[in-house]
This record gives sequence, structure tokens and C-alpha cells, in this order.
Amino acid sequence: MSTTQSAHREPTHMLHIRIPDEARDAIAEALSVLGNPELDPDRALTLAHKAFATLDIDRLQDILDFGRHADTPGVALVENLPQDDKLPPTPNNGGPCEGKPTFVAEGVLLGLSSLLGEPTSFVTEKNGRLIHDIVPTESGATTQTSEGSDVFLNFHNDIVHDESGRYDLSNPDFLVLNCLRKDREGNALTSYADARDIVHALSDEVVDILRSASFQLNAPGGYTRAYADGKEVLSVPVPLLGGPEESPEIYVAANGVKRLTPEADHAFSELQRVCREPEVGQVVALTPGSALLVNNRKGVHSRSRFDAHFDGADRWLQRTYTRRSLWAIRSQLVPGSRRTHR
Repeated sequence: MSTTQSAHREPTHMLHIRIPDEARDAIAEALSVLGNPELDPDRALTLAHKAFATLDIDRLQDILDFGRHADTPGVALVENLPQDDKLPPTPNNGGPCEGKPTFVAEGVLLGLSSLLGEPTSFVTEKNGRLIHDIVPTESGATTQTSEGSDVFLNFHNDIVHDESGRYDLSNPDFLVLNCLRKDREGNALTSYADARDIVHALSDEVVDILRSASFQLNAPGGYTRAYADGKEVLSVPVPLLGGPEESPEIYVAANGVKRLTPEADHAFSELQRVCREPEVGQVVALTPGSALLVNNRKGVHSRSRFDAHFDGADRWLQRTYTRRSLWAIRSQLVPGSRRTHR
């Protein structure tokens, strides 16, 4: 245990927010008129924001404060959210879904995201779509990607390739995961490990190594497949931990972390080990009508192995990438787009 942290420090906890039935129904009615958000994202975001702004002041502030402050939890579960009355089969090709008759789930996703910041997209992630369908595919079953199912998806952040060689600059500040359909057996679990708890569980020596530029992150799989024929595209040497002791930031690539020394290799193994410990990893089984708000800088997340059947009834989440502001990445905008970045 790190001696730089108080031995009596309380661990962080997942924030739980339950939407009252009346509020749920009012939001559902407001979102019933929403068309395909990809056709006019700014209009869809405005409509969804207006729907969620009708929440009572306490729940609204809970969500807003989650996104505002350094001392709030890194993960929040929002329950009793509106759902589409009818769902088509789960896409089996990584999405997007064709023929979805209503867009309530998309409105829920955008409404929650709009309370945290500005949803954004990247051309190498789900072909630049703002809303990501997170579904298992046969071709991706054993990969360390959102299309995997047959392997444990290691603790990671969602990162973005950047020409500077730093992949922690343009990445989203938040992910929002909305559950449309759970896996049949109910075995799919999402875990979140807060960097504050991780640091507390590690020795000072390991923390010092994680704070040194002894690692290289591999670019996301979407980028390496599109631009490097699947080969590694490594960052410059970087630390995996940064920021002040009381509110550290963590950066771990799902597509691989190269350790530059034996000490770095040991430190990375210790990092992954403590993330799985019950006093560090916060676990949730997402079900329809629930959404997970994930701070992508305060912690890392993972997903358990689960059974996929590729029969239209598999687990189906939708995801957004959200930044507090799009200003810092404006140079990466695709010409003619307000939200899609290179």
C-alpha cells in the first residue's frame, strides 16, 4: 500500500442515480419525436438536452457535478431510463443498426452525454459515427476491442491516436454506455477501477515507475487497421499515471502497452492485478434501462468474458465519446464537420 496515501482513506464508490417513474415517462415522451440523430446531431443533442434538463434539481446536479469536479466518483450508474418499445435484432457486424423504428435509446445517450460535455467522433472509431453500437462480432470475438466477447477485455482507457505521439490528449473525457439488450446468460460485467484506489493499493516504488516515461501505448485497433495494416503504432515513451497525488490521471491502451524496462513490466502487471481486486474494481451488470457514465481520465474500465450467439439476441450497448470542450481538438476536425475528427 502506498505510504503517500492515508492508511484510513475511504475507497471511491460508484454513484447511483435512479430516475423517478414520472420523470422517465416525461423524458420518453419528449424523445419519442426524435429522428435519426446522425442526420442532424446538433438538433438531436438540443432536443435530448432539453428533455433531461427537466429532471429534478438534485438528480440533475448529481449528473452535472459528476462531470464538473475532481473529487467526485469516476463512475456513475443511472437507472430506470426510458427504452424503445420495440428493438430490432442486435447488429452482428459491429453496427450501425438498420431499420430501428424509434430512437429513444439514442436520445437517452445524447441527453446524458450533453450534461457532461460535447459528444464527439473520430473517423477511425466506428467510421466516424457519433453513436457507437457496441455489440459482439464473430470476427472480433477474441480481440481486445469493443467487438470482443470470448476474452476478458483488460482494464484500459479509450485513447485516440495523435500525431504528437501522445495518445492521452485528444481522447474523450467521458464515455456513456447505454444498455439496450443484456447478454442472454447475464455474464457480461463491466468493471471500473479508479486511479485514486489503484494508487492507494500499490507500493510507492510501483507508483513511481508508473509515473515515469517507461511505457509506450499502441494506437487503437481502428487506427492501426486503417493506417498500418494492423501493425503497432506506438506512442512516444509516456507514464501511465500523471497529475497530483490526490486526483491522479491514468492512461492505459486496450490495444497494448509496451514496457521499456523489466521494472516497468512488473509495475504494469501490478497495475492490472490490483484493478481486479474487489476493493478496487467496481463491478456492474448493465441491464436495459440503465446507463454507465465513465470518467475516462480518472480510471480504467474492463469487460468480462461472456457468451455471444450471433443470433440477433446478443448484448447491445450504445456508446458516446464526450469531451468537456471540443476547442482543443479543433485542428483535427474533418472539413465540413463540427464533431468528427481525424
